[in-house]
Amino acid sequence: MTISKFTCGAFLLSLGLLGGCTAKFLDEAPADQITDANFYQTQQDAIQAVTAAYSELTKEGQYNAAMWAFDIWADISSTGGDDGNDGIEYKQLEAFSIPTTNFIATRLWGGSFIALQRANIVIQKVPGIANMDPVIQKRCIGEAQFLRAKMYFDLVRAYGDVPLFKAPPTSPTAVNIPRTPAADVYKQIEQDLTDAIGNLPLSYSGDDLGRATKWAATGLLAKVYITEGKKTEAAQRAREVINNSGKTMWANYADNFKVENGNNNAKESLFEIQYVSGRNQYDRNQVGSAMNEFFGPRGANQTPGSGYGFNTPDPDFVSGYEAGDTRRAATVWAPGDTYPDGSKVASKATGSPFGYSCRKWFVGKVNTNIWDSGLHVPVLRLAEMYLIVAEAVGPTTEGLEAINKVRRRSFGLDYTVPSAAHDLTAATGNFTNAVLRERKYELAFEFDRWFDMKRAGTLYPTLTDHAFIPRMTQQAATLKGIAPNVHGIPTQNNLVLPIPQTEIDTNPGLVQNPGY
Repeated sequence: MTISKFTCGAFLLSLGLLGGCTAKFLDEAPADQITDANFYQTQQDAIQAVTAAYSELTKEGQYNAAMWAFDIWADISSTGGDDGNDGIEYKQLEAFSIPTTNFIATRLWGGSFIALQRANIVIQKVPGIANMDPVIQKRCIGEAQFLRAKMYFDLVRAYGDVPLFKAPPTSPTAVNIPRTPAADVYKQIEQDLTDAIGNLPLSYSGDDLGRATKWAATGLLAKVYITEGKKTEAAQRAREVINNSGKTMWANYADNFKVENGNNNAKESLFEIQYVSGRNQYDRNQVGSAMNEFFGPRGANQTPGSGYGFNTPDPDFVSGYEAGDTRRAATVWAPGDTYPDGSKVASKATGSPFGYSCRKWFVGKVNTNIWDSGLHVPVLRLAEMYLIVAEAVGPTTEGLEAINKVRRRSFGLDYTVPSAAHDLTAATGNFTNAVLRERKYELAFEFDRWFDMKRAGTLYPTLTDHAFIPRMTQQAATLKGIAPNVHGIPTQNNLVLPIPQTEIDTNPGLVQNPGY
């Protein structure tokens, strides 16, 4: 079955595909032989249908493969791994030589459309369920609106114009619609999130922890607005989260990335991907995160499979940390660092000639299963809300205080207390660049950097003063085994991914992006 057939809604006729549960609230296993005709009758049916949409977040089409590419494609990391074709799907992106059959482009499209069509079913069917608590009914619709918006936000940023489905297709052929202008897709995203804010609760407890809240929807809307350049609206929504959500930043940056700090203890996180360990092995489409293994230092015997060394931090990125920035130690393994078993990080490794590897998603040998970490992945954090305010209002008193809160915490200081040593001031040159730089180091390996560079205009055409050039020329032969000045220079066509060839072949209404 092609990805296109998944997106057409045929998969929705059998809820046997609702598997892929994550945290406790995703543990409801569907009964066999349930069809669209006899489902959507009870409150449990509604909750289970929403669970199906959430489940795609943990898989290859989202945070277990596809989203990893957006730091490799930017100036954070290189593919790493072994030599030859290991990670070829990422190397194609990294070299800006991307076929229309690229695995990442295909899976991001497919996984996103599966999730949003499942959300469409919820939005269509759940209002008609009579035997249901109206509070839960409203919440389920809000969750589906949030998830549909999240998926379309990823799609429109990655591909540009995409087919816009406001309801599930009624037949396999009904999926064959043309691409909708990005501006209209953004309007729908804004509407969905505005509606979700009105439908979602402030918080959850017990087994429902991890579901989207009002503050997750508000924070995502702030991010959508800043992406669109709607700074007034972005600042307003980010302020709402900062002032009213009850969230605070961890005193220690690294505490955001500890297994024990998920959900109940997630004081800074607004929404996170729910991973669970101990349930699968060698499967990126189940409930465990593969990042501990894939990003773990290659061959260092620090993870159940000894580490694959993917997403290796680039030297330019690592050298950009300011002295005393605690985020470096939480994000990067560097030569001389000490592993949990007491051994030292070597000066170089296969796939990482400078010895760096990603530490942010490292949990070590917490169990014997491979590709099976339970570390949640934050999608939105309070720190990002401060940075959105700073970007939106500029070097005003409010903007400076917002970015300085993030900076103070990065140096291990009380983020509420001014610091003469580390605070930016009104005299700081190019404040917008300062905010984007802060985002680069605050959100590294949280898969935002390529999107930030794209909206800031530093992917193209301002290539001559960007880190792509030194990385892709001076280090090309070492990092990628290719000659300098031959590959790896982005062009205007690389502002979007190619539409997957499977989609072009199946849907005559689709037109490929330029340059592919």
